[in-house]
Amino acid sequence: MPATARKSPFAPFRHHDFRLLWSATLISNFGGLVQAVGAAWMMTQLTDSATLIALVQASNTLPIMLFALLSGALADIFDRRTLLLGAQMFMALVSVLLAVLTWQGWMTPLLLLSLTFLIGVGQAIYNPPWQASMQDLVPRDDLPAAVSLNSVGFNMMRSVGPAVGGIITAAFGAAAAFAVNAASYVPLLGALMRWHPVTPPRTTTPEPFVAAVGAGLRYVALSPNLMRVLMRGALFGFSAIVIMALLPLVAKQNPAGGSLLFGLLLGCFGLGAICGALINPLVRERLDNENVVRVAFAAFGASALMLALTESTWLHALAMLPAGASWVLALSLFNVTVQLSTPRWVVARALALYQTSVFGGMAAGSWAWGSVANNYDVNTALVAASAPLFLGAVLGHWLRIPEFGTLDLDPVNRFREPELALDLRGRSGPIMVMIDYEIDQVDVPEFLRLMALRRNIRRRDGARNWALLRDLEHPGRWTESYHIATWDEYVRHNLRRTKADFQTYEDLHKLHRGAEPPVVHRMIERHSVSLDDDVPLIGKIEVP
Repeated sequence: MPATARKSPFAPFRHHDFRLLWSATLISNFGGLVQAVGAAWMMTQLTDSATLIALVQASNTLPIMLFALLSGALADIFDRRTLLLGAQMFMALVSVLLAVLTWQGWMTPLLLLSLTFLIGVGQAIYNPPWQASMQDLVPRDDLPAAVSLNSVGFNMMRSVGPAVGGIITAAFGAAAAFAVNAASYVPLLGALMRWHPVTPPRTTTPEPFVAAVGAGLRYVALSPNLMRVLMRGALFGFSAIVIMALLPLVAKQNPAGGSLLFGLLLGCFGLGAICGALINPLVRERLDNENVVRVAFAAFGASALMLALTESTWLHALAMLPAGASWVLALSLFNVTVQLSTPRWVVARALALYQTSVFGGMAAGSWAWGSVANNYDVNTALVAASAPLFLGAVLGHWLRIPEFGTLDLDPVNRFREPELALDLRGRSGPIMVMIDYEIDQVDVPEFLRLMALRRNIRRRDGARNWALLRDLEHPGRWTESYHIATWDEYVRHNLRRTKADFQTYEDLHKLHRGAEPPVVHRMIERHSVSLDDDVPLIGKIEVP
């Protein structure tokens, strides 16, 4: 791993907006963790079903799998601050309802799952624009530290919030825990209202929502590095969630068990997570990304085995420390890798798909391990979950996590919309683009290599039916062709070109041997067929 200067883990605190939002998020996280303890413990009082108890965790994570991509698309299209405010207000209202219904004694297992699911929906809407806003709060060099500090903040509260939640639940009941959570949203709402991020002016019309969702899926599917992160993240979420999902039962079956022990074990998990976040820069300096992930998988598996094979309260508390550290090391590394490997125009959608994979794995794991515990016992479920954790460490041989990207993914901003002879509407199309090159025979192998890169870039940024043609009568003449759905999409396609992509563009132009630069033909297809000719016409004709 190349040697790099170690940055202070607290560097993002130099930025006022980051400090303000981080501090307010700290309070909100505290309330959320108090609420989580209240909900998990209340379910143990409402039912003895291990599946329903584990589904409390799933009800928080399943919405992220279902709605994160939709939120990511909205975050890349519209104002992120507005989405953040709306999501926080929604969660605050549901938390108030949860507290009132519990206080009145009207709570049932199904109602508890439904309301925690709705809070999860709000979190699913909130997460992608919040994660994507990190680059609006700190410069790129401080991004890994900012993500780690977010983990530190959450896990600082995890080290005290669950313990306090256990005390509140034991002393005053779950309704009080839910009320604390409702109040905790107020500081963050105030901080978001005071924050006014600087956003670049929009140069095109907003991307249609359905097209934006498709563009996000296409970009990630055509990015092998991102796909590896998503697959490893999903496996980690599926297997590692076993501890969080079944911890209420681990505490309940302990002779000294109760809501207070449950909160204390979660506190140990949070303490381990804080240590993991603080040592994160040192670990990344000594190990490459793949080895960090392998250690995290293996250490979490060992923690699950220790919980299953021992009965000592102290050993259980000790097992939670490496579990917490591994949780932060793996998930923060996955998060930063996605952010640094994705350009700004699609970063919220890429993060949303990452969260969908991880939290989808968590939701599936909560149900699966809860079912195992229900049919067998808690210890069997913990042992079973350790197997995919150890497998995840070995899978790095085939699905290696990439190093943090060093490519410049800022937009190149060299495209100028051409003046057209036809008065096109933005929705006119489909548009066909053809680019002519003159290439010497000796340069053909390099030209084909660059065109393979160009093909992936074009498709990733929205091109369809990409093809490379060679003139049979003039073998030195090559034509690149592709289709774009509408003129607006063509403009967006070109504005998505990053500085890293532009290197391929420049290398292709160096191989071009024509007296003039490569000629670009922009045409609109006419799909109607004339009465006298069965051949479709292609020409500069507007299709409304």
